[in-house]
Amino acid sequence: MLAPEVVPCCPPLTSAELSEADAARMATMFKALGDPVRLRLFSKVASHPGGEACVCDIQDVGVSQPTVSHHLKKLREAGLLASERRGTWVYYRVEPSVLAGLARLLDLNR
Repeated sequence: MLAPEVVPCCPPLTSAELSEADAARMATMFKALGDPVRLRLFSKVASHPGGEACVCDIQDVGVSQPTVSHHLKKLREAGLLASERRGTWVYYRVEPSVLAGLARLLDLNR
């Protein structure tokens, strides 16, 4: 199941006020990343060689497999990850536009 495409939403925080819609969208992403396990999973996927990771390669975050699946689902629902089932495994990748959007929002040099 692929997540909907996320387009960088916002100008840097220091250059313009966020719209209500953009604030809600970004808050959903930050809320998902606000959990330490989710942040670790997101980091494992983002830094994995080849730009994608099998759940079998990233599930060692100190919680049970069902809990890993729950956290990955929350990251997908927030638009932070895309996923694709291949046989019995699910592969995850960070949407490039998500990283660009988060970086642009937090860029204080603009």
